[in-house]
Amino acid sequence: MDVHDRLVVGGIEFKSRLIVGSGKYKDFIETQKATEASGADVITVAVRRVNVLDRTKENLLDYINPKVYKILPNTAGCYTVQDAIRTAHLARAAGISDMVKLEVIGDEKTLFPDTAGLLEAAKILVKEGFIVLPYTNDDPVVAKRLEEIGCAAVMPLAAPIGSGLGIRNPYNIRIILETVRVPVIVDAGVGTASDATIAMELGCHGVLMNTGIAGAKDPIRMAEAMKYAVIAGRQAYLAGRIPKKLYATASSPIEGMIE
Repeated sequence: MDVHDRLVVGGIEFKSRLIVGSGKYKDFIETQKATEASGADVITVAVRRVNVLDRTKENLLDYINPKVYKILPNTAGCYTVQDAIRTAHLARAAGISDMVKLEVIGDEKTLFPDTAGLLEAAKILVKEGFIVLPYTNDDPVVAKRLEEIGCAAVMPLAAPIGSGLGIRNPYNIRIILETVRVPVIVDAGVGTASDATIAMELGCHGVLMNTGIAGAKDPIRMAEAMKYAVIAGRQAYLAGRIPKKLYATASSPIEGMIE
């Protein structure tokens, strides 16, 4: 693997193109082991759900060293612009990070984003100096608007959060990749290693996942599988696949063979 082929978001360079979540594990020890197995150097934390603010109680940061991992706070569970901005401010005030994964949820059942609210919140946070990574739908127009606002990346869903359905619309993902110049990181819907590989083979710059790892029968083993899946997909994308053909082509040439 090319050591110079690194994911760069908002001027920050990361070794791994896999970003992992911290929720849905049975305890913080399992979170720690899965994170280590994934090879990721970024872990996203739902500030409203996982304790990273109160150091007097059991805290994720007792298990995930902020000197080793980039802690990426997210605004999961926020249904309004005001809640999302408030949550980002809490993370900044606690000294966690100026980089934030921005979520403004529009529907409780599907957890699809409220794109109007997302654009509004992103615009405010960018102006306040945050490095904003917005969770959005797979709409190329919205992705372009987020880039124009100043977001450091766009994070389109592959499928509904936690669904494990994989990439439902690879064509929209491809259009987004052609439309924006900032990194495109697939977020939500990855269920197994092949899903992550497909995302990377499309040309995505990274993959973020939580349930696909934490919900597996063996989260530690799945975390390691995701690590290699992302690497394999990126390598295949850089290598360039052969064109698809309807008919067979002989692997060995027949020209020059002695009759």
